[in-house]
Amino acid sequence: MNYKKIQMPREVHIGPGVLDDLGPICKDLRLFDEAIVVSGNHTFDIAGRQAVEAMENADFGIDVVKISDASMDSVKKVQDKIDNASVVLAVGGGKIIDVAKLASTNAKIHFMSVPTTASHDGIASPMASIKNSKGSTSMNAQSPIAVVADTDIIKNSPFRLLASGCADIVSNYTAIKDWKLAKRLRNETYSESAAALSEMTAKLIINSSESIKKGLEESARIVVKSLFSSGMAISIANSSRPASGSEHLFSHALDRIAKKHALHGEQCGVGTIMMMHLHGGDWKFIQSTLKAVKAPTNAQDLGIDPEDIIDALTIAHTIRPERYTILGDNGLTREAAINLATKTEVI
Repeated sequence: MNYKKIQMPREVHIGPGVLDDLGPICKDLRLFDEAIVVSGNHTFDIAGRQAVEAMENADFGIDVVKISDASMDSVKKVQDKIDNASVVLAVGGGKIIDVAKLASTNAKIHFMSVPTTASHDGIASPMASIKNSKGSTSMNAQSPIAVVADTDIIKNSPFRLLASGCADIVSNYTAIKDWKLAKRLRNETYSESAAALSEMTAKLIINSSESIKKGLEESARIVVKSLFSSGMAISIANSSRPASGSEHLFSHALDRIAKKHALHGEQCGVGTIMMMHLHGGDWKFIQSTLKAVKAPTNAQDLGIDPEDIIDALTIAHTIRPERYTILGDNGLTREAAINLATKTEVI
């Protein structure tokens, strides 16, 4: 019998002050005794210490692991500490969450996502982005057993991170267009429900773009819920297809060649402008939406050399050759890349 396994969180807690309920939440999920808190030096001060106190108040034994990057060395560092723990709690941003997610998957124990920022949809997806010598690679991992997102903490994170999260969600538009193209030309497996959820999530951010402001708890809640929904679309599809297409290939190409990187969501947002033009869509609408949430729309905003934009466009199709997109098998010539970036006002 053919069947499909879809992993999703059992509980989702999004709102102001929910971090203080972390211990009882774990107890309700029947997680007991020992837990690992994975954080960074900065994020531990922001929320990690509070998370430890909340868990200790619920009689959990806590071991803290601090990491500085999303590498396999960091994954091993966490795995080496797991021992008898029943759950790994990732308290931090995307790097922290990706490392904890993969380490807990390898150790076959539960993982809980406790984001301190809302910069990309990794907070709930079954994928982990791990750095290597060539940039980064997406790896299959488990979804969190729960997401606990304290919007009082997230609203106070740098607004640039929130804007990056918005841009990452907006990029779903071209990701879905690429997925539909791959279905038509390559007969690739396609999920109508995952695609619909992904597009609905992007529309939510676009419809809310004018009201997403710095320091507002409501803004943080909208973005976190949208990132969560995007992660759920990935779980339904059992693939990153609903949220990752040619615009993500462009971003990963930039990671490989640029002397200076911008945030993941920021790069994907700029990529979305250009890829929407290739699809024959309304790229100016994407551009105006990104401007409304104060996300970058060009090389200057990204702080990236225009030459790196062109180089990334010409090699983007080689990043994941098995993933068919509007870039095709042969990619863009340098002349076409310059023309595209110029027409869309990226350079």
